Amino acid sequence: MKPLFGDTRTVVAARHALIAGDGHVPSALPGFEAATPVFLIAPPLSRTFAQVMIRFSPGGKAAFPADGTETALYVESGTCEVRSGVEAVTLSAGGFAFSPAGVELVLASGDAVVTCFRKTYEPASAAPRFLAGHAADVEAVPFLGNPKALLKVLLPDDGRFDLAMNIFTYQPGATLPFVETHVMEHGLLMLEGQGVYRLEESYYPVTAGDVIWMGAYCPQWFVAMGDTPASYLYYKDVNRHPALP
Repeated sequence: MKPLFGDTRTVVAARHALIAGDGHVPSALPGFEAATPVFLIAPPLSRTFAQVMIRFSPGGKAAFPADGTETALYVESGTCEVRSGVEAVTLSAGGFAFSPAGVELVLASGDAVVTCFRKTYEPASAAPRFLAGHAADVEAVPFLGNPKALLKVLLPDDGRFDLAMNIFTYQPGATLPFVETHVMEHGLLMLEGQGVYRLEESYYPVTAGDVIWMGAYCPQWFVAMGDTPASYLYYKDVNRHPALP
């Protein structure tokens, strides 16, 4: 059955958004060849970051210039070569990397889907450097002691970094322990499974492929539902004072 005329699961509100796959619109960018970017979250919707999904075709390349922007990326599927300045690594699905500001970042692939979180770096006493790894090698820690809600922290949790990229996995029926309300923004990608996300006063069924933006102080809560675990990748801004007017 075809969807109703004009129907979509996408919702955009003042402090949150659910971006469903039925409304994706590609962009064209300089330095991109056989690589299609879709900006799922970006200013003016967000305050601190952009979340872009890149789909690569054979011979694909995506080049980001050496400027003040840093990138944390996650390979959803396929294989991707990542070159950050003089550093280079090839990542399979589940691989992740961080490319600091001030160096050119080039991604090359013939089949990968990659999610990138990008923001302007806010300097600290020591700058972060390139790193790469695989989510399978990162320890899953029970969140607040709950073994049914496991958190993987992909980037080092220290003051060099002004962004975080994590993976949260819930067993069916597991939840966030309380409704969170905080200054950090989130960009979120559902990796697998399904559940219900509370955003402000609304409750949204979500499934793999959905993207969520949560603005500062948006009340948020999640419950995993169905017969299989639910997992999501998410960004947040960390370790810096909020910008004051």
